[in-house]
Amino acid sequence: MSQERRVIKGIGTSSGVSIGRSYVLERGKIPVPKRKIRPKLREKEINRFRNALQDAQYELRSIKDRLDEEIRKHAFIIDAHLLILQDEFLINSVIDVIKTENVNAEWALDIVVSKILSTLEKIEDPYLRERAMDFEYVYKRLMRLMVKKVKLDLDKINVSGKTIIVAHDLSPADTIHLNLRKIAGFVTDMGGRTSHTSIVARALEIPAVVGAQVASSTIKNFERIIIDGDEGIVIVNPTKEDIRYYKRKQRILKQKKNQYLRIAKLKSETKDGFKVKIGANIELIPEMEIVEKYGGEGIGLYRTEYLYLSRRDVPTEEDHFQVYKKLAERKSFQYVTIRTLDIGGDKFVSHLDLAKELNPAMGLRAIRLCIREIPLFKSQLKGILRASAYGPLRILIPMVSGLEEVLKTKEIINECMKELDEKNIKYDRNIKIGVMVEVPSSCLISDILAKEVDFFSIGTNDLIQYTLAIDRVNEYVSYLYEPLHPAVLKLIKNTVDAAHKEGIEVALCGEMSSEPLYIPVLLGLGIDELSMNPYSIPRAKNVIRKLNHDYCRDLATHVLGMKSGKEAEEFLKKELKDLLKEEWVLNDNRWIH
Repeated sequence: MSQERRVIKGIGTSSGVSIGRSYVLERGKIPVPKRKIRPKLREKEINRFRNALQDAQYELRSIKDRLDEEIRKHAFIIDAHLLILQDEFLINSVIDVIKTENVNAEWALDIVVSKILSTLEKIEDPYLRERAMDFEYVYKRLMRLMVKKVKLDLDKINVSGKTIIVAHDLSPADTIHLNLRKIAGFVTDMGGRTSHTSIVARALEIPAVVGAQVASSTIKNFERIIIDGDEGIVIVNPTKEDIRYYKRKQRILKQKKNQYLRIAKLKSETKDGFKVKIGANIELIPEMEIVEKYGGEGIGLYRTEYLYLSRRDVPTEEDHFQVYKKLAERKSFQYVTIRTLDIGGDKFVSHLDLAKELNPAMGLRAIRLCIREIPLFKSQLKGILRASAYGPLRILIPMVSGLEEVLKTKEIINECMKELDEKNIKYDRNIKIGVMVEVPSSCLISDILAKEVDFFSIGTNDLIQYTLAIDRVNEYVSYLYEPLHPAVLKLIKNTVDAAHKEGIEVALCGEMSSEPLYIPVLLGLGIDELSMNPYSIPRAKNVIRKLNHDYCRDLATHVLGMKSGKEAEEFLKKELKDLLKEEWVLNDNRWIH
């Protein structure tokens, strides 16, 4: 029975193919003892809870101390859990429940964390939902300590050879604590692209498939499995044909990686000398090293949401400053683009008193929230301005839909500058201010917006969704998600033309920027900068260096005249198959990603 071939689909979050034997980590749910206590036992329960907090911190610090130097740089994830263990709101809430409800410590912890998770899990944004998992990891650690007094000791797991770890869920501390040098891949039932385990897997370049739902319940120990971290596929008990295909893909990917690393530091310019800036999209400081390794010239998009979601309170101006200063001081980057807060007030725990919204994705979020909650916005802006004294930072305003939002933002930035002047604090007085063009209205008035800002950054992921009115994570309409849809290409062209008329540059920071099939068209449309996942940078450079800009212009003109995205896609596959043959998987008719 166990020899039957099975395919499990998940989310590929760390590139590459691994072929090996499974090791299933059993981390079952811990039953929560629930009992009422007499008032005189309250202090005893409070002490049990406090002891568990201390023990958990000790465990995590011990794990961190034992990491070798290479892996230690990813230990920031453990720090996030240590902060939760010291969070006074969490601690005081549990103690308050013990005192007022007369319940044992485990029950009180369960009540408090369940409320937190219930709030966070209603959030639609997958990145933000992942932050709820931090609380869940901490909750499980505390519960294990109080219920079973069992400490995690994954060091004792005897993994050897090509071992692929399979788990329902894997905490970042668990991930880092494993002997990563012996592990060939990860498969988890839970998680998404922005989960900490995915981030660590990508940072260490270990293939990973998460969100595989039934993996840990259907895969048995030591079964032979293949994971494809690009396509999000797990094959259990693969056939000889499967193994032959994926070994070949492994070889191709390895060759490509070596090839790409050799060209990573080369210029990103076409054969006829047209230069395109190549930047990276990142969200964590440690990712800067990856950007440098893979040849990024700058940071095209630094997402700041993690600053808000990794804590219970709102970050201060000083909190912002310290993070942005590290980015600014990185001498290898020609520019660092800080995107201001791009979530709604409902998506992070704070003291903001905001009404619940039926459709928060189109509600009070991003710049709309910031110009309503000005003290919140000013803290971030002043943090960016102060850090701009240390390096080439620029400010990027998300979700702009009209001129008034830009004018109001500039007014607030000027107020921030005056306040810093009054304190004699240095900053870059000429700091560049840009807007994200990601809703159709901003494209259509890009001629007006271009007179007010220093650069545009087109966010194609949202632009495509809003233009075509489709939710790309909705399986029933995902087929309508067409980056080459004529409406999308015309909006991009309109934005580029308007920007260039006013002498400002246009970046593109969506997933389109790293797709080899689309890069020639984007260059032909006049895009000045592409920003992408750091690992995709050498590949994009490889594509760019094979092209002539005149050819790209002709190609873009031809594609703009097509009637549908599907027609354009088929045309490009045929047109570019020979030119970009290295990106093509022979005999399989698929692109390697």
